[in-house]
Order: sequence, then structure tokens, then C-alpha cells
Amino acid sequence: MKPNSGTLVINIMNGGKAEAYEGVYQCTARNERGAAISNNIVIRPSRSPLWTKEKLEPNHVREGDSLVLHCRPPVGLPPPIIFWMDNAFQRLPQSERVSQGLNGDLYFSNVQPEDTREDYICYARFNHTQTIQQKQPISVKVFSTKPVTERQPVLLTPTGSTSTKVELRGNVLLLECIAAGLPTPVIRWIKEGGELPANRTFFENFKKTLKIIDVSEADSGNYKCIARNTLGSVHHVISVTVKAAPYWITAPRNLVLSPGEDGTLICRANGNPKPSISWLANGVPIAIAPEDPSRKVDGDTIIFSHVQERSSAVYQCNASNEYGYLLANAFVNVLAEPPRILTPANKLYQVIADSPALLDCAYFGSPKPEIEWFKGVKGSILRGNEYVFHDNGTLEIPVAQKNSAGTYTCVARNELGKIQNEVQLEIKDPTMIIKQPEYKVIQRYGQVSFECIIKHDSTLLPTVTWLKDNDELPDDERFLVGKDNLTIMNVTDKDDGTYTCIVNTTLDSVSASAVLTVVAAPPTPAIIYARPNPPFDLELTGQLERSIDLSWIPGDENNSPITSFVIEYEDALHEPGVWHYQTEVPGTQTTVQLKLSPYVNYSFRVIAVNKIGRSQPSEPSEQYLTKSASPDENPANVQGIGSEPDNLVITWEPLKGFQSNGPGLQYKVSWRQKDVDDEWTSVIVANVSKYIVSGTPTFVPYEVKVQALNDLGYAPEPSEVIGHSGEDLPMVAPGNVQVHVINSTLAKVHWDPVPLKTVRGHLQGYKVYYWKVQSLSRRSRRHVEKKILTFRGNKTFGMLPGLEPYSSYKLNVRVVNGKGEGPASPDKAFKTPEGVPSSPSFLKITNPTLDSLTLEWGSPTHPNGVLTSYTLKFQPINNTHELGPLVEIRIPANESSLILKNLNYSTRYKFYFNAQTSVGSGSQITEEAVTIMDEGKISGILRPAVGAGKVQPLYPRIRNVTTAAAETYANISWEYEGPDHANFYVEYGVAGSKEDWKKEIVNGSRSFFVLKGLTPGTAYKVRVGAEGLSGFRSAEDVFETGPGEAHCTIRQVDIATQGWFIGLMCAVALLILILLIVCFIRRNKGGKYPVKEKEDAHADPEIQPMKEDDGTFGEYSDAEDHKPLKKGSRTPSDRTVKKEDSDDSLVDYGEGVNGQFNEDGSFIGQYSGKKEKEPAEGNESSEAPSPVNAMNSFV
Repeated sequence: MKPNSGTLVINIMNGGKAEAYEGVYQCTARNERGAAISNNIVIRPSRSPLWTKEKLEPNHVREGDSLVLHCRPPVGLPPPIIFWMDNAFQRLPQSERVSQGLNGDLYFSNVQPEDTREDYICYARFNHTQTIQQKQPISVKVFSTKPVTERQPVLLTPTGSTSTKVELRGNVLLLECIAAGLPTPVIRWIKEGGELPANRTFFENFKKTLKIIDVSEADSGNYKCIARNTLGSVHHVISVTVKAAPYWITAPRNLVLSPGEDGTLICRANGNPKPSISWLANGVPIAIAPEDPSRKVDGDTIIFSHVQERSSAVYQCNASNEYGYLLANAFVNVLAEPPRILTPANKLYQVIADSPALLDCAYFGSPKPEIEWFKGVKGSILRGNEYVFHDNGTLEIPVAQKNSAGTYTCVARNELGKIQNEVQLEIKDPTMIIKQPEYKVIQRYGQVSFECIIKHDSTLLPTVTWLKDNDELPDDERFLVGKDNLTIMNVTDKDDGTYTCIVNTTLDSVSASAVLTVVAAPPTPAIIYARPNPPFDLELTGQLERSIDLSWIPGDENNSPITSFVIEYEDALHEPGVWHYQTEVPGTQTTVQLKLSPYVNYSFRVIAVNKIGRSQPSEPSEQYLTKSASPDENPANVQGIGSEPDNLVITWEPLKGFQSNGPGLQYKVSWRQKDVDDEWTSVIVANVSKYIVSGTPTFVPYEVKVQALNDLGYAPEPSEVIGHSGEDLPMVAPGNVQVHVINSTLAKVHWDPVPLKTVRGHLQGYKVYYWKVQSLSRRSRRHVEKKILTFRGNKTFGMLPGLEPYSSYKLNVRVVNGKGEGPASPDKAFKTPEGVPSSPSFLKITNPTLDSLTLEWGSPTHPNGVLTSYTLKFQPINNTHELGPLVEIRIPANESSLILKNLNYSTRYKFYFNAQTSVGSGSQITEEAVTIMDEGKISGILRPAVGAGKVQPLYPRIRNVTTAAAETYANISWEYEGPDHANFYVEYGVAGSKEDWKKEIVNGSRSFFVLKGLTPGTAYKVRVGAEGLSGFRSAEDVFETGPGEAHCTIRQVDIATQGWFIGLMCAVALLILILLIVCFIRRNKGGKYPVKEKEDAHADPEIQPMKEDDGTFGEYSDAEDHKPLKKGSRTPSDRTVKKEDSDDSLVDYGEGVNGQFNEDGSFIGQYSGKKEKEPAEGNESSEAPSPVNAMNSFV
């Protein structure tokens, strides 16, 4: 054993065997006060035995079968670490198929031909002895059989379906499942009835091992491993029980008692199973230890009563179960000592202002002394929230101020005596950097200087240190450190970085940094304007009860002069953390006298202002608490308003915290009924904002006043306000209600006012309820919808607008106050006279013929009286939009349709239709329609189908969308059937494209539109719709614009009737006749005319021979002119007919000389005169060309 120590040294380096010292050791330390003992220390020598000799047979295994290579290492102390290698000392690769188990065996879920080898070697490494033992090599030979049979999973370890596992609390739990099968099974772990613990669960060995660290009793339960492949699955349940060696709940602690005191030693431990507690005294079981009458053992507790000095001893607590034990020593020291103060006398403490100050008073004594602190030699004991008293005797001043400096006395006393000690506290001013280094941009090879001007306590010696990038300055003579600056000469690129000025004193440390940027070229000289830096060094002087002087030092103005300073204050007593505006002074002023309120803990801060903006606020000044006083003012906004008929609710705006002027703010609430000789009734309430007076008469005036008071007295006498007790519903309805009907939509109602006494509240006005009973024209009742008009104030009449003509109405009147409405007056009935009707509900024009149209209409939705007749007006519209003479027809009121005859053929008419009552005509509805062409001129056009002209049952609808396309534009026209005019739109897009439709709005109610800006030679799709009618649009139509090279422009007129055209055609016919005669003569002479052969083979449909019967050209006969135009492509094949600028064109109406009409007379033609050619059959054209086509062919 080492001298002067309890350490036992066992040295076997010079001889001896370790086995000789194997055993259990325990240390005992003893003196006159008792004996303490250590835990048992077990010494065991390490062992690394050799493998036993064994004969290993080669393993012959079929491909796909499972295999286990056993290691079975020798038992060592501590256990060895197992690994598998080959003859070349290379670790054998492991995978989901091949892996090592916790017992060291090597498991093959299924063997493969590549597993054949003769050097599977298991190694055991004994770390403590630093030796490695090797097992004899194991040979494995895999033979193949075709086909390889797949197998569902089977567990190799553990065996069976269930097993158990016991682990100790705090250890690592390792659970293993290794399965055989083909394909290789995948392992999954679950905990039955719970979740695996998060953050403590890990999977190892390709998820074959479940590892849970730091296990506890909550981890007990059933853990299931599931092995699965494509053929099936197998599982194994491991029942885990977590046991626990003893662990402390409460370990016994040393106990210091004074003679005659009581005390307890508590020893509480837990474990699984529950540990047993046993006590020893000075290393001896307490049952056989010397008796002590002051001691009593109660299970895990020793109770001491009226101890004496001889009761001092060392007690041991032993907590044991089958998995271990705990041992703890506790010294019970019975001591009688007068107080002693261990802190040196007159110790000096120095702290920075506004920082915590900790004054020590380390003490010792038995019984435990009580500690008291005093300031000064004859000061009173220190108490209050501004001090913190620690159990070890230390006095803490959380925020030390200048007035906290002085001598502090610590007094320690117990039953055996008293002692005191004095310490000194000095408060130092904080160290500040009043001029900080600033960001610099310097040209290379220039000179730069950083300032660091400081302000510090005169009794402290500061040291200034400069750093570059948080490291020491380079050892370079270019760096010159002055008293309050750093200068760098001949600046280089390496000097770029952050420079920090650190000021240290023995009590505090401050720092400031600035960045230096080195540039190659001199920067463009520019003045940087910025907000000013915040003021600093705020100081309070001239403290009085209602005023104080504040001074400060302005910060840098940053090239923009300071225009003003804003002073703000904080009331730390009532609103800590909230800053309020106090005053503003000119920028040339650095001191101001501030007015103060009583009972406010003031702090001030200053904000500098220049043209750029406001600076950051300065640091707050020191706090100044003003004395309390009685309130200077009373609550504002005092009101008396009743909430119920029998109460008076008095409300006011409470005073703010700083307005209270002192503690104990309350309010004196006073009231009395006005105009009654009553005394004031008063009550004093807490700091609230409302008081309710009950039992008052209904709606009578009261005089009310509220006066503030606090612990120091009352505020000045308050002013009185007039309030009223609660309102009740009015009692009486207005009388003598009269109605005067002014016109069919307006009436005037009169009533007599109710007496003010019956209103029982503030008169707000009168409400007139009126409703329509029925319409006199239809005699049909409907749901009654009451309307309300409110007339403010004491009015006795009102106008009722928006009435429906020719209707029966009723009304009543009610008075209104703040509580609600009074009873209704008796219902008053009145009637409105007739008015003009609304427009007819629809106008539909059908059955177009050569000279007639059929009109159908619906009666007005609102007749507003008895209909007397209908008026129809109509007039023709020519091709230039000019209106013809207007014709007017009067129609009896009981009619709903009319056939107009003797109209012009192929003419567009505009119709105006309205209804009349005896009062006058209503608004009109308009419509347009077209009669069909002359029968003689359209003999070649298809006749209308059977049923054409009948009224279609389904409307509204848009149909017969037709297009007439030119090179860059197209005329779209359509037919619309519906009750009213709609706002149309045209949608179009490139045919076959998935792009969104483009939309154009049609102005007015026209049934045609010109699409402009189209691409020549492009196929388009088009459709027409109506705004506001969901899903109401026409079917799609497709057209193609003309080619871009066409330049022929033809006026859209019927050129077949023009004289010049007839003359031209005659000349052309004569020319053709001459050519034919010449050809005939040459043929008779025997010459071959090659063109004739081609004509015989391919007859030209546009050049036909003269007909023998009538001597006319085939394409110009009357019969051919009236053949129907064949529907095909709506674009010309090689010519484009364009609209000229002439106003005579019918393009705006979608009509032309070559147009067609549908069976109902609608226009379906197009501008182009020439159709696409179709294959010819024989010598006859399948389509008769128009005169325009003929012209295009010969030009």
C-alpha cells in the first residue's frame, strides 16, 4: 500500500502469478469519528485458451441449400472477438445471404457454386492478452443440381417459434434472427402491441440483428422477427424481460447536526426485482453495532432524535438484489461550533455600473448560522426586491448603481455566538468606445488609419489591443499602434480584412470592428449621406419632483446635419418595455429640462434626426423614480347610459398608469336624478371602467361625475355630465296615418307624432312597413315581401318610391327608439294607378316568303295596367344601311301573332314593337328579318324542304353560320332566334390546332361580323355565341382564306346585268366563233391541229361549244344561270375577290351577287365568284360558272 494513501498496488512484473491475487477486495478508512468502506473490487486474471483439437470433415452441400459453419471458440476472459478470414488473411465477404451470427457461426441462407472453397477459417481475438487464436480451416464443396428448387424461409437461429431473453436495465439488447430459403429471405422486426423505441433502435447485420441501446423496463415485451421471400414467410417471437440491478432513487447524504437536533438519513433504491436495504454503522451491520438511543432504523430510513456528540458515525447503506448491489457512505457529524466567517475582512469588490454585484459571506457553524446584511456601520438590515440573498450567504445586487457603493456588513449568528465581517463595494463607470473604427476603402499603397477613442473610469487602467481577422497584427513595421488609433502605411492587398479594437480593464471589456477594403484604382470621390449615429453618454441632473435635466453627446451626423433630437421615455413601473414620445428639441441643443409626473420610474433615450432619417435610439439613461402624489386629473369620456329599463350604466376611460400619480388608484362614482332635489349618491370602486346603478326609473336624466383618488388623496372636483337611465320599448303607435298617391310608382304617407313621454327613450325616428298585396292586372297573389323605410328624427311624413303601377298595397307606421320599435299603427290600404307597360317578352319572326313575314310575340312581363293595344313599326334597310319609310300598324291587345304581306322580296326589314295601356306606350323591342328572293330569279336554287317556315320549338339558338372568305379577312353571318336581342361574340382559330379559341365581341345586336388580320391560304374554324347564355353557341364551321398572290379586286355587284359586261361577252363569243371556223377550215385541208387532239381528250369545262338549238354560249344561257351554286369550299381556287372601298358593297350585311339563300331565306353565300374546279364528265361541266368565272378564265 502506498504511503499516506489508501491505494493498494499489486505488481507481478517481477515475479508471481496473477492467479494468486484473484479474489474480492474492500477498503476501509477509519478515524475517531467512524469508519467508511468501499465497494467490493473483484480481481480476475485474463485467459486466452487454445482451440481444442478436432477433425473437421469437408462440407458437401447442394446448391440452394442452407449451411452453418460452426466456430465454437474457447471460453476466455473477457470473451473473444470472432471473425472469419481465408488463408490470405482477407475477411470473407458477407451479405444478406451469408452472414456471421452473434455466437460467431457463419450462416448461409442458400449456398451458391461460388461458395466452394477450402479455407473458411474462424479467428478468435483476445484483446486483453493481445493474442489471436485460429481454428482449423473448414472446406465447403457445392454441387449443382438442375433445376435449383426454390424454398420458403426456415429459421436457422433461433429455433422453434418462441424464445426468451433477459437483459439488464441500461445495457444493450441484441436480438437475432437468421433464416434459410431461396430466394434469400428478407428480415423485418416488429414489437407486438407497441412501437420500436425511436432514436434507440438500430438494425445490424443486414437487419438480421435488432439493437436497442439503454434499455429500460418499458422495453420489455414480445419482439417478432419475420423472414419473407416470394414463396412465403416464417416468424419467431422473442419474449424480452428487462431486469435491473439496484439503482439509486435517493442516496444517503452527509448530515451535520448540532447537539439536541433531529435528522434523517434516507436510502432509497429501485431495481427488478426490488432490492433489499441493509444498514451498517462504521462498517459493522447496524444490528450488532454499539447501540445509540438517538438512532432508530425504519426500513430505508434512519431517524435521529436529540443527538449528542457521541452519535457521530459513518453509516453505510447497502441495496442488493440478484443482479448487483449499491453501497453508499454517509457521515453523520454531531458538531457544536459558534459561527465563523470564512470571507476575508474588508475584502474589496469592484463592479461596473448597471452590472450585478456579488458580495461573499462564506460561513461555518453548528447549528447553521443565520445571515443578515447591513449597509454602512449603522445601517438598517437590507431587504426588498433590489437584493437577492443566497443560501451560501452571498448578497447579490442585480443592478448595481453609483449609489450602491459603500461598506456592507455581514452578520452570522447561532445559539453559540455571533460574528460579523465588513466588505467594500466600489462602482466603476463602464468602459466605452465613443469613436469606433469605420469601414474604409483605400487605394493600394496608400495610408489608412482606424480610430478607437475610449472613455473609461479614471481608477481603471485600460489596455487597447488591435486584431486583424480575430488574430494578432502582423509583425510588420508598417502597422503603427497609437494611443487611440491604428495606422497602416503602404497598404497592400494582404492588408484587406477586418480590424478589431479591444479595450480591456480588470472589470470589463469592449470591442469594435471595421472592414478595410483595398482597391486597385482610386475610388470615385463621393459623399456618403446616411442617418446619424445614435447619441450617447446620457446623463440626468437637477432631479426635482416634477422636472429633471437630460444631457447627451451627439453621434456622428454622417455628412447630413442633425436637424432635431427626439426624446422618449419608458415607465418601468407601469409599462416596462414601452417607449413614449416626450418632446423634440432643435439639433443644436444637447440638453433639455423635462417635465415629470409623480409615481413614474423614468428612463430616457434620445434619437437624432437628419434629412436622411432617424438614428437608432441611444442607450437608455439611468432610471429615476418620482415621488407619489394625489391625481392631477379625472377620468375622461364619462357617460351614463342605461342597458336595461331599470338601470344606469356609468362608464369612463380609466387613467393610465403614469396618470395615477401614486399607488392605490380608485374612483369615486357619484350620481343623482336631474331636476329633482336629491342628494348625491356616491360609491368608491377599484380601478375599473364601469359601475351599474340598479333600480332606476325608466329613461330619466341623471347627473353623473367620476373622481379619481389614490393613497395620497383626491383629484380636483370633476365636472358633471348628463346621462339617462335605460330605455324601454315605445308604448303608443303613430295615429292618423294618411296616404297620398302621387303617381303610379310614388306615394306620400303622413302620420301624427307620438307624445314624447310614450317614447320612453331617445326618439330615433319612424319606420314605415309597406308591402304589395296583389297586382290589379293579373289578380294573382304572391308571397308578401315587406319593405321598410326609416325616417330619422321627429318627421311626420315620408315618400314611398319604387311602387309597382296598378297594384294594391298596405302599410303601417311604427316609432323607434334606442331599445327598438313600438307597436304598429293599423294597416292602411292604397292603390297605385296604371302605368306604361314593359316591353313585350319576346318578338320572333318566322315563315319568310317572297312578300310576307310572320311575327309572333309575348305579352309584357309587367303590363302595369290593362293593355289596350300593340304598335308595330317597320321599315326596310338597303345595302348602305339607309332606312326606308316607316310604316306603323296598330294591333289589338288580344292578338299574339301577325302576318305582314305585300313586302318586297329579298329585302331586310327592321321592326319596332311595343305595348300600350291607357297611360301610354311602353318600351319597345326591335328585330330584323329578310324576305326571300324572287322565285323567277332563283329557279336554280333548291326549294325549301318540307316543313320549312314553321316556328321552331327550340329557342334561343344560333344557326346557319356562313362564311365568305378573302385573302386576309372573312365575313361571318348567322341567324339568331330568341326572345330578346343578345350580345354576340365570334370565336375562331386555325382548323386542327389545339390552341385556345380567339374571341371577338360583336357590337350591338348585328348578325354579321368581319374577321380581319387572317393568314392567306389557311383553314380556319369558326363558331358564334351569345354573352350571358351558358353553353349557348352555334355549331362549328370551317373556311379557308384565299392565296396570297391574288390581286384581282371585283366590286360585289351583279355584273351580269351591266352593259359593258354584256358587250365584252359578245366580243369574246365572236372571237371564239372565228377561232372555231379557222380550226375547221385547217382540219378540212388535212392538217393536224394538236390542240384539237387535246381538246378531244380533255374537254375544258369553262370553254363550251355553242349550242345548236338556240345559238347561245352554254355557260350564259338563262337556264344555266339559275342552276344552284354547288356547296363546296368557301374560298376561291386561284383568284381572290376583294371588297372595294365603295359603300355600295353588301359585305357589312354578309350578302353578294353570287350568294345563296337557305330554305328559310337566310344568306349563305360568299364573296368569291369562282368555285374550285371539280372533275368534268364528258363535255358538260358539273358546275355552271358565273360570269365572273368566265371573265377570270379569259383575261
